[in-house]
Amino acid sequence: MRKYILLSIAVVFATTGFAQKKAKPTVNTLIKKADVERIIKTLSADDMQGRATFTPGIEKAAQFIESEYKKIGLKPMEGNTGYRQNFTMIKTSPVKTEVSINGVNIAADKLAISGSSPFSWSKLEDTEIVKITADKDLRAEYMKLLKSGKNTLVLIDPKFEPMFDRIQSRYLNGSVAFKDQAGKSSQSLVFVLGTFDEVKSFTANYDVKSEEPPLFNIAGIIPGKTKPNEYVVFSGHYDHLGILKPMEGDSIANGADDDASGTTAVISLARYYKKMHNNARTLIFVAFTAEEIGEFGSQYFAKTVDANKVVAMFNIEMIGKASKFGENSAFITGYERSDFGPILQKNLKGTKFKFYPDPYPTQNLFYRSDNASLAKVGVPAHTISTDQIDIDKYYHTVKDELSTLDVNNITSTIRAIALSSKTIVSAHDTPKRIPKLEE
Repeated sequence: MRKYILLSIAVVFATTGFAQKKAKPTVNTLIKKADVERIIKTLSADDMQGRATFTPGIEKAAQFIESEYKKIGLKPMEGNTGYRQNFTMIKTSPVKTEVSINGVNIAADKLAISGSSPFSWSKLEDTEIVKITADKDLRAEYMKLLKSGKNTLVLIDPKFEPMFDRIQSRYLNGSVAFKDQAGKSSQSLVFVLGTFDEVKSFTANYDVKSEEPPLFNIAGIIPGKTKPNEYVVFSGHYDHLGILKPMEGDSIANGADDDASGTTAVISLARYYKKMHNNARTLIFVAFTAEEIGEFGSQYFAKTVDANKVVAMFNIEMIGKASKFGENSAFITGYERSDFGPILQKNLKGTKFKFYPDPYPTQNLFYRSDNASLAKVGVPAHTISTDQIDIDKYYHTVKDELSTLDVNNITSTIRAIALSSKTIVSAHDTPKRIPKLEE
């Protein structure tokens, strides 16, 4: 009996010791759906007012991200006293906007103007007139106009009203430029939504005021253990469009997918790697500002880091819904430009998740997110997304709310990024650098 008692006691102690042994952390235990949902719910709430640049809403979002970084234990970037990477720009806002065509005044909701300087037009021969009819590709035509450098009156077919609304929201509050670029572009564009058989006369009068408001990226780091002078960047943009034209009584563009989902990923990955405590390279986690009005936050960031030390950039944009390839999948913009994608996929061997090349080449997505700012200076910088941009009816509307997203998809994508980045973070893999880009 004594032997049995001693054996029982030994078993109890052995079992207790086993139970007390700390379980090894995994991507599933460190990146939890509940945490993901809490973060994105906060960032996309109505009280953030759509997080438009230069608004109280984006200030509130910035404070929330800072509080998350502090709880995680991130350090500020070198040269910063806190997590804010502060800079200023020249913001030009309209104070007078008057346009008439054939003697008829254009209503404000049918008008958008891009211009950094006052102007007055009245002569047909002094201005280009472009009609974008229903059979044309408005996005392609818009990009051509921006590159033309010409003062242009742009007449847009009513078919394109949804995209016209996006153009209008971009220019409603004026234009923004870095100090060294302010005033260098004299191009002015007047967009009018409507059908016009012939323009016999028109006038356009535009006046502006200039100011220098503050902007700020929110950035924190985990110093590298063995290669602190080599950087891996994880990024997303935390700004959105703010208040738009009301739709079914709602005017707040919450930007849940675009890009509260990406910012949620950045915060979640920061917590994951801080807990893992095994990064050879220095990790930079940055939420960019002013992406929606010209990728200005990432442009500034690219000026402040040594691009030669940045070995890779994981930019995360719109991961709230399943991709066109189905569940457990995402695509990488610029997949063919480096071996970044193959490295990530190699690290996912044995999992269900798969990364694909960008299936929307005509959308020019590689240049439409913050990765472009670092790719232009030779960094293997790519955007990871799941959005079906060609059919996404909520993109840049007040309907981009948390209720339209799949939190499971967001969580699985973040976990896949964590697993797929491991050999780059550990310095076992270094993506090939790419040629400096020119659009």
